[in-house]
Amino acid sequence: MQLSAPIHVLKRKAKVMARDSGLALHQALDRVAVAEGYRSWSHLSASTSTQEQPGGAVLARLRPGELCLIGARPGQGKTLLGLELALRASQLGRRGFFFTLDYHARDVADRLRSIGPDVASAGDALVIDTSDDVSADHIVRRLRVNEQPALVVVDYLQLLDQKRTNPDLQTQMAVLRDFADETGAICVVISQIDRSFDLSDRPMPDVSDIRLPNPLDLSVFDRFFFLHGGRVRMDRAA
Repeated sequence: MQLSAPIHVLKRKAKVMARDSGLALHQALDRVAVAEGYRSWSHLSASTSTQEQPGGAVLARLRPGELCLIGARPGQGKTLLGLELALRASQLGRRGFFFTLDYHARDVADRLRSIGPDVASAGDALVIDTSDDVSADHIVRRLRVNEQPALVVVDYLQLLDQKRTNPDLQTQMAVLRDFADETGAICVVISQIDRSFDLSDRPMPDVSDIRLPNPLDLSVFDRFFFLHGGRVRMDRAA
């Protein structure tokens, strides 16, 4: 069945509907799916071509011990991609962790429902941390007691040093870099893209578009994944 718009556009439509109507996000997603001729959003997700879903493509490129960055403008699906990676960590024999300073637990639950799989089946394989204390040190402390290899998603880069008691971004990324090197953990950090990209005529953002209100040497990352218009592009660090 042909969709009237790409998946990321339909998700944005549902988000606007939820905000304007007071519906929960998963209810708005179901309404959008029904309008597209599906029983529910999970039905739409399961029926959608895998080519439209970047999660599998990104997951296949992650390697043990890597520190990676996912960058996109608002509404392009970077948070959903991060959640999907954490949810599917078991496919790499890992336990998934999602640390966020941007969302509350209910918001995360709504977004997980929009992915499609039954989140309840993830059980202890997926850990969600919405603490105000999220920082590189907090993340490492939590992971030290985890006996399984970890796939860690951090949402998002530009919030990590907003709390004055937290170290600067360079120090925090060095902590995650060292932890990944030491343990073989896969660490994925979600990042904003500067709004100047919207004024360019380029089809995809790149490293130069990463929003850095505070200094950070981006060579600390092994790989970069950029999302735009439902597509994903991978760049390796220089």
